[in-house]
Parts: sequence; C-alpha cells; structure tokens
Amino acid sequence: MTHGYPTGTGAGPEPAPSPYGITPQQPNGIPGMPYGVPQQRTAEPAPAAEPVTAPAPAPGKPGRDRYLDLLRSLALVRVVVYHLFGWAWLTVLFPSMGVMFALAGSLMARSLNRSAMSVIRGRVRRLLPPLWAFSAVVLALMFANGWNPLKDPNLDGTWGLASLFNYIVPIGAPPFPWHIGSKSGLLEDTWAVQAAGVLWYLRAYLWFVVASPLLLWAFRRAPWPTLLAPLGLTAIVGTGLVTIPGETGNAVTDFAVYGSCWVLGFAHNDGMLKKIPRYVAVSGASLVMAFGLWWASNHLGPDGWDLNDIPLAQATWSFGFVVILLQYSPSWQELPGRLAKWDRLVTLSNNRAVTIYLWHNLLIMATVPIIDLAYKLPFMQSERAVGALDSAYTIWMFALVWPLIGLMVMAVGWVEDLAAKRKPRLWPNGVKRSAGTQPRSRAAHRG
Repeated sequence: MTHGYPTGTGAGPEPAPSPYGITPQQPNGIPGMPYGVPQQRTAEPAPAAEPVTAPAPAPGKPGRDRYLDLLRSLALVRVVVYHLFGWAWLTVLFPSMGVMFALAGSLMARSLNRSAMSVIRGRVRRLLPPLWAFSAVVLALMFANGWNPLKDPNLDGTWGLASLFNYIVPIGAPPFPWHIGSKSGLLEDTWAVQAAGVLWYLRAYLWFVVASPLLLWAFRRAPWPTLLAPLGLTAIVGTGLVTIPGETGNAVTDFAVYGSCWVLGFAHNDGMLKKIPRYVAVSGASLVMAFGLWWASNHLGPDGWDLNDIPLAQATWSFGFVVILLQYSPSWQELPGRLAKWDRLVTLSNNRAVTIYLWHNLLIMATVPIIDLAYKLPFMQSERAVGALDSAYTIWMFALVWPLIGLMVMAVGWVEDLAAKRKPRLWPNGVKRSAGTQPRSRAAHRG
C-alpha cells in the first residue's frame, strides 16, 4: 500500500482539512472600594454609598491557535509538493498526514464537550458536501471517457456498482478504472487513480470521527494504553504478522498507523503533554523516531525511504514528530515576526483545507496539457528553447498548480461554507471587506 502518488488506496493529505480555542476568559471587573478614613463623628453620618461594581465583560469567542493553523498550512503545502515531485525524503522531513490527524483529533476532543452525536453529525456534514462536489466532477469525467463499473474486470459486477456509494459516504474505498482514455490524450491514462486515490484520507478521517467518543472515553480513563495501542496494532497488521486482505486491510492499517497521532490530539487538548517535562517528552519521542528510522532502513519499499510504504516506520516517526511539535506548541494568538506576512494565506488554507486536499492531485495533472501548449508557441521552434522547457518542466508545474488551486478555491470552495452553515465566501483569507469608502475612511481615523 502506498500513500505517495496514489495507486488506488494511497495518497499524499487531508485536507482536510479546523479552529482550536485558546483565548482565555477575561477576568471579571474589580468592585470599587469605599473611600474615607475613620474619624470621630460629631453628627449623624450620611448613608454610605453602595460600592460600584464594574460590570464583567462578556466572554469573547474562543480564538484560533495560529500555531496549529500554521502547521495545517505547512502540511497541505508539503502534500502538494510531494505529489508533484515525488521526493521520498519529504515523508521524513515533515510527516503531513500524522500532523493533520493530530490537529483534527485535538479539535474533535474539544468539540466532544457537547453531545457526541451532534458533534459527529456536524463533522460528517462538513465533510460530505465538498466530497460530493468533487465526486460529481470525477465520476462525470470517468463515465464520459467510457468507464462502466458493471463491465470493469477489476470489480465484482453488482458489488462494484454498489461500491460507488463510497463517493457519497467514504466508509470504504471508491472504485475507479486503473487505465482510462489514451496515453496520448489530454490527461495521462492513470488520471483516475491519481484523482480518486486521495479519498483514503477522508475514509480514515470518517472512521476516526465515528470512533472518537469511545476513544476519548478510553483515553481519559487509561491515557497511556489508549495512546500506545495503535502503535501496537500497527506492529501486527502493518508488518505482515497478520494480514487482512483487500481494502478492509488497508483501512485497518491506516486507522492503526495514524491512530496514535489522533489520540495525541486528545492529549494536547486535555493538557496532558504540558504535564510531562519537556526533556522527558522530547527524549522519549526521539527514541521512538529513531526506532522508526531503523525499521525503515531495514524495510525499504519500492521508493526507498518513502515512509508511506512502511507502515510501522510511518506510525512511529509520525508519533514522535507530532509529540515534539505539540510539546513546543506556543499557542499564538497571531503569527509572530516575519510569519505575519503569511497570515492571509494561512487563514485561507485553513478555511479551504478540504477543497485544497481533494482537488490538488487532479490540478497537478491539469498543468501538463496547459504547459504543453507552450511548445506550440512561435519562439519554441528551436532545440534550445524546447530543451529549456523540458529541463524545467516540473518547476513550471509547481508554479502553475497554485493559481489553479486558487481558481478551484473560488469555484467550489464556498461549498465548505454551506456545509458549515456559514454564508458562502469566495476568498476567505480573514480580510474583512468594508462596504463603500466611508467605513474605510472612519477606520483610518481611529485612535
């Protein structure tokens, strides 16, 4: 199984795809104190004035932890870069999926202070409409290119048709043709694999959401066994010791590999990590990560050090990496220093994490026919010009995919707002737009 360039059950992020409250409640007002010094009275004293108590300010809404928002944005960027260039070492440099599951787990734990069923319904509601928009386009392209799931030799007739339900609710792996169209067509003939392969993340996310009430209950009663149990399960199902066939095996393995990261999100939300001395947490995490690298060095996959092909190495490396990130979590109210200039992009990517994750692979492939048009330009007739374009082809793909992602955010990103029962927004980067010029003028004169 691979989660690199997807091959049916793997991917690279996701998205996607949330806010963490960290703003403390403001203190109550301090009652006023009576004035005057006791002295001998020569007349009946006037009635003492009632002490004036300043009204307590209304508690503000929980703010966003910008450190966690920054981590989510970095994870999304790393996923896109990994799927574009295919660099295996990126899975070691920054294990995006483990980070994203940990952040989602922290948010889930915070939300479960309310009714568990309402929280699950809310999470599922936010997930499904963006998936439906994506599935409608992908399935339409597959059918338009002649794919018939009833006649697909890789599917089991009627069961293959029923598995299309996973494009609506991702409880399992959605079906898709391994080859469709022509190698000389507009898109390469494996585009369906690349496009639909990212849905493994939504399946894993949905499993975690449904299991979270039970996991959180177990964590708060037996934190260490609950935290480490997924690593033990990975050692069983992710090493070949016990083999579960088919997509069920892939789903269980994904759940095990990233389960400890999800539960680490619980630990972060409950403040458990802060109770552990930093040197103890970092030292222990480093040992777990060292084991992951040692295991990977002895079980290299077809792409070498790509941890997506080595479940136990992925689980242990991601676990230790996330422990260190969350142990040092500074809980920023605002991005500090030079990071502040990225504030709008960080806000945008967090508000559109699911959209970016779902569409990025398809948009990477869409850059190819666009760049190929450059070969037809008049000044591209020389061998030197053609060679220069060939040598920088992936660089041009990298430069082009971000504008395409931006266009997709504007085209379908508003579906995430509808799913969250918010007013649709075209470009939610945190900038509040004022109506007309007068409000802007008044704002310029505020002290």
